[in-house]
Parts: sequence; structure tokens; C-alpha cells
Amino acid sequence: QVQLVESGGGLVQAGGSLRLSCAASGRPVSNYAMGWFRQAPGKEREFVAAINWGGGTTHYANSVKGRFTISRDNAKNTVYLQMNSLKPEDTAVYYCATPGTAWVYSWTDRVMAYWGKGTLVTVSS
Repeated sequence: QVQLVESGGGLVQAGGSLRLSCAASGRPVSNYAMGWFRQAPGKEREFVAAINWGGGTTHYANSVKGRFTISRDNAKNTVYLQMNSLKPEDTAVYYCATPGTAWVYSWTDRVMAYWGKGTLVTVSS
């Protein structure tokens, strides 16, 4: 089993930055791809960003490309999401997840094996 705990959410003004962290425990995730998803009020959960096991491959949703950066520190069993130039439409609960494999080509809810409980990001205008 893998436990994922997100942190770093909060309230920020539009144009500001936040860095989310996802700490894994229970089993090393260094061999697993990791991803971030988000769910805005009244909307379905959507993919945000992903990184492969070694950190050499990343993938982003078009809505965050150029503003968000995903990274990982396998020695710390932690994945990060640096969010810059935040917009009110980025307001959501952000979830960390892993498919339990080195990489997947379909980053959808049903493919993920483990999820964190989420951290709330609120961007004010």
C-alpha cells in the first residue's frame, strides 16, 4: 500500500505562486509515475500534471502548461507542483495520485491506483 499526503495549499491572490508537496509513505514510489489532479467546485476531477519515475518525462494539461511545473525528489519520496501565475480558475482541491507503474499514457481517474486526500487551493481575483 502507498499512502499519499498533500500539503501546501492555501489562499493566494491572482498572479501569485504556491508550491504543493505530496509525501509518500508505506512503500517507495521511486519506481512509479506520479501525477496531480484537481477538482473545482461543481466540476469533475481533471488531470493537471504528471512525471515519470525518473523525472525525465513530464506531461501537462494545456490549461497549466507554462505556468505549473511538476518535479520529484525520490530520496525524499516526495513530488512537488510549483504553481505560478495563478488564476481564479485554478481554484480547486488538488490531489496527488500514482498508477503504481513507471508510466501510463492515459492519465484518468480509473487508471490511478493510489490517491491522496487533497489540499485546497483558492485563488482570489
